[in-house]
Amino acid sequence: MKRLAFRQAALLRLTLLAGTVFFVAYLIFETNLYTVTMVACISIITQIAGLMRYVEQSNRSLIRFLEAIKYDDFSQSFSGMALGSSFDDLKTAFNDVLYKFQQTRAEKEEHFRYLQIVVEHIGTGLLVFQSDGNVELINNAAKRLLRLPYLKNINELRPFSSNLVNTLLEAKSGDKALIKVQDHGEWLQLSINATEFVMRDTLFTLASIQNIQSELEEKEMEAWQNLIRVLTHEIMNSVTPISSLASTVAELLEDESLPPDPDHSFEDIRSAVKTIERRSDGLIYFVESYRKLTHLPKPNFKIFPITELFDQIDHLMTPQLDTEDIDFEMRIEPRTLELTADSQLIEQVLINLILNAKQALKEKRPRRIVLTSRIDTRGRVIIQISDNGPGILPEVQERIFIPFFTTKPTGSGIGLSLSRQIMRLHRGSIAVSSEPGKNTVFTLRF
Repeated sequence: MKRLAFRQAALLRLTLLAGTVFFVAYLIFETNLYTVTMVACISIITQIAGLMRYVEQSNRSLIRFLEAIKYDDFSQSFSGMALGSSFDDLKTAFNDVLYKFQQTRAEKEEHFRYLQIVVEHIGTGLLVFQSDGNVELINNAAKRLLRLPYLKNINELRPFSSNLVNTLLEAKSGDKALIKVQDHGEWLQLSINATEFVMRDTLFTLASIQNIQSELEEKEMEAWQNLIRVLTHEIMNSVTPISSLASTVAELLEDESLPPDPDHSFEDIRSAVKTIERRSDGLIYFVESYRKLTHLPKPNFKIFPITELFDQIDHLMTPQLDTEDIDFEMRIEPRTLELTADSQLIEQVLINLILNAKQALKEKRPRRIVLTSRIDTRGRVIIQISDNGPGILPEVQERIFIPFFTTKPTGSGIGLSLSRQIMRLHRGSIAVSSEPGKNTVFTLRF
């Protein structure tokens, strides 16, 4: 009986409509009751409209179903369709399809959130942009690297680096590039990989950006250390026996039992042997000094206030600087700033840099060295040593941290190399920024 609910309701409506039509015909042809006839005609129109709405309700439900799919509105429900049990299969089919769409959309949103979390937390900077430079996506790593809270168009990076912007806009699938950028005194070696893809009939470029400066410095230092190990090993193997033999011969020549030497030939030999011994010892000392680059102690990390480090530097260096009439100033912002490091090794780096600054100020008047510590724009602790000396030429700045390179007549070329190695052990960096004739600033970043 339930399957006949819609048919019975439709038949009942038709029967009622037919009865009303016959009643109106009777009123028109057999009576003069015009008011009743008018009311009956209105009733016929109402019944016809109601029957049409009732019959078309399934069409309206189908239209509502299709519009729900079109506009992604899967909150619709077809359980309230008043069409009788004969339409139960249609209602169930509608609801099942919408449920499947709900599941599909939920899975799609989960996958999107998953990829979004991965993209935002990956350590490599990612940029997705169109050919006109409009940015579709920039992750947190790229924001931190470029120091931007958001980015609408690639061209907004021109103040940061025009070379970077041109490289990104011209990049094609599979292109790779290395770009060197100086940002607030810090050198960044940016590695860029690009690929292209089409989505919604629009060409997009996906570019990964990573600062590999620290990796390059580490590999460079590792290469120098390997070279130094080989050189010092070979030199020591050759020089040590020479020094030992020279010392033995010198002792023999000092033997009082030797016959007289009227021609002073023994004296000449003794002088030559002494020279060989002295130069061999000097060469051994020279080699041992370079061994420091490959035998640095492991840092003993601890947390300490930077005021404690600066007070120690002040105690050690102020007497020397006062004798040279050098104004020495120290600043810490804020005063409560702390550092996690090996204070002894960092103290060694600061002393070396201050002594270098003192030597650079020999021909300068007035003389000034400033030691500062603060938080940089990337949230890292930095220590800077600046002087108002003659500065360093750009071509020298590129090589200043290379072992054996020095501009001093009596320099060994290991001081700054040693400082860089100490900073590498602290997972930090050291950089120089200089304007010839104006100033020089060395920056330690932790």
